[in-house]
Amino acid sequence: MRTTISLVRIPDESPDFGFTGCSLFVHSAHGIGFYDGRMSRPHSLPHSLPHTLIAEMLGTMFLVLAVVGSGIMAQLLTTDVALQLLINAAATIAMLYLLINLLAPLSGAHFNPVVTMVQMMKKGISISLGIGYLVSQVSGAILGSLLAQILFDRPIIALSTFDRSGSHLLIAEVVATFGLVVIVFADWKSFKVRQRASLISLWIGSAYFFTSSTSFANPAVTIGRLFTDSFAGISPQSVPAFVAAQVVGALIAWGVLARVRTASIKARDSR
Repeated sequence: MRTTISLVRIPDESPDFGFTGCSLFVHSAHGIGFYDGRMSRPHSLPHSLPHTLIAEMLGTMFLVLAVVGSGIMAQLLTTDVALQLLINAAATIAMLYLLINLLAPLSGAHFNPVVTMVQMMKKGISISLGIGYLVSQVSGAILGSLLAQILFDRPIIALSTFDRSGSHLLIAEVVATFGLVVIVFADWKSFKVRQRASLISLWIGSAYFFTSSTSFANPAVTIGRLFTDSFAGISPQSVPAFVAAQVVGALIAWGVLARVRTASIKARDSR
């Protein structure tokens, strides 16, 4: 039997199965297991690798469904743009919190290519598994957008004409993604799944209103949202710059976290 380690870091005081990057996955002939930081051997999860990728796809699909579907519903309910944004943000916060808590034990609940990218850079997951995650996330995002169109009796495929260009929007995406990645990978405190889910949801919800871009902060969601010509859409020509800004934000966050981690280790060793 061959066993390979996909994640390599365990918090010393992890009280339960952690969100993205806070547990140790073990892939073997018996499927996927995880260490919770207290046990001498991995627990066996009744989920194979395909089930893990399906969890990522479904999670991203329902996240985009919440974003796009609530955007369409908001347009049907009111012409007040502020109220439309509030409805959209509330639905997204609720769905994000639910999905992280529900699916973290299955896949780590990434639902976001930049989170997976940082995990690969940290050597937290293998490149092959990371690619599987990326494909699942983008596929799920597109399906979520198409499903929202179907649910509201709109054309199944309707590419967005909502132009989102401008340097201020790109800077907003850098900031939104930076904050998200910092929260996801912050390890100077031990977080339970529900705690990190709350922090992530609160960040995204607040960033809806303090960023000019309304905080996409997710390349898969950005790609998915180009398939709806609704309140939540983004035109195809705006997508590449948004994705690039999100990657930049994630890389800056990764660099800052690495410096903080190094400084914290030096401070601890000097005591």
